[in-house]
Amino acid sequence: MVNARSVISPCDWSVRTAADVITLDYDTRHRRRLALVADGGTAFLLDLPRAAVLLEGDGLLLDDGRLVRVAAADEPLMHVVAGPGTSLARLAWHIGNRHLPAVIHDDHLLLREDHVIAAMLEGLGATVTRVMAAFTPEQGAYSGGGHSHGHGHSHRHEHEHRHGEDDHHHGHHHHDHAH
Repeated sequence: MVNARSVISPCDWSVRTAADVITLDYDTRHRRRLALVADGGTAFLLDLPRAAVLLEGDGLLLDDGRLVRVAAADEPLMHVVAGPGTSLARLAWHIGNRHLPAVIHDDHLLLREDHVIAAMLEGLGATVTRVMAAFTPEQGAYSGGGHSHGHGHSHRHEHEHRHGEDDHHHGHHHHDHAH
């Protein structure tokens, strides 16, 4: 079985050169090592140096030189809009306060389906609708940990999160941008 040992950013390759496409849901796109079969039948072992979130349009470079394009699969999501008396910014704050990944648009949010979060958002005045769509959440200011770019460029971030009973503290340390 051929291996994919590096990820090429969408800006560093042309999707027209892809030998195959692999369509993966959000959970499956966060991996280090996994045997996969692409949509067109190409079998390969994803074998990255560290866990990475594979993004829509990333290329997986196979040992034989072929590239497999990553596509985000449609999955059950919540489409969230602000109702009268609330704002999307307020809803987004509550989502961020819970460290939930989200797709942020000017007029709505997309979140993974979760009945508890849906009830909370509706209680805050949101309208929540179930939809099927690709989940490609914001990567965040401190993301990039483990995402290798295939041209000798990577970002590594170590984050320490401590949650005490009386305070809510986040220490972000060791931000090394080795190039």
